[in-house]
Amino acid sequence: MAGRKVQCIGVAKTFETGDAQVAAVAPVDLTFKAGETTALVGPSGCGKSTLLRMIAGLEAPSAGRILIGGEPPHHVARSGGLSMAFQDASLLPWRTVHSNIALGAKLARRPVKEDAIHQLIKLVGLEGFEAQRPAALSGGMRQRTAIARCLISEPELLLLDEPFAAVDALTRARLNADLPPLWRERGTTALLVTHSIDEAVALSDRIIVLSDRPARVVADIPTSDDAHLAVTEALRGAL
Repeated sequence: MAGRKVQCIGVAKTFETGDAQVAAVAPVDLTFKAGETTALVGPSGCGKSTLLRMIAGLEAPSAGRILIGGEPPHHVARSGGLSMAFQDASLLPWRTVHSNIALGAKLARRPVKEDAIHQLIKLVGLEGFEAQRPAALSGGMRQRTAIARCLISEPELLLLDEPFAAVDALTRARLNADLPPLWRERGTTALLVTHSIDEAVALSDRIIVLSDRPARVVADIPTSDDAHLAVTEALRGAL
């Protein structure tokens, strides 16, 4: 299933906190090409996750609009066309690893393919834990289950909010190598929020650097041999 183009047109977000207003995202205009993997980096608390949640349809923009393949986010989510992995795994505690992953396909109204579930369980290093419930898993194992749950539905748009943050360094390196081919081969559009410049350069085709809050685009960098230096310099200017 091919990925979808994502357009953010004058998108901004302001939160009401008592009598005050907090601007999280300044008006931004961004287009993410279908089938491309883009990393969003920026200072902590700058609005990266807020932007991702608006694209997912979990937050309504205060201004502007978002289109995913020409449709509003909630239309795409309702049809199972997008999937999101959060910083918190958010697994259902009464379901096993296997059934939590299978739930991703069911919620997206996709067929539950046992072979695909077992392949993902193997890829994320959870063989032997299929029948375990989340309470018996480490934080990193729960996060790996959540990532597999996102991928099982073969979404057209994959949103990843620091998905490897709770995973140990060795497992993180393995997942960084093993998982991206799964969505690249399917032509999935992927947006990744990360604090790791190395991860952004390794996983993405393009890196968007955001300023301190309210988030503004300060650099739009295609990945290349010198992308790490360019992102580092852009982040210095973003603070």
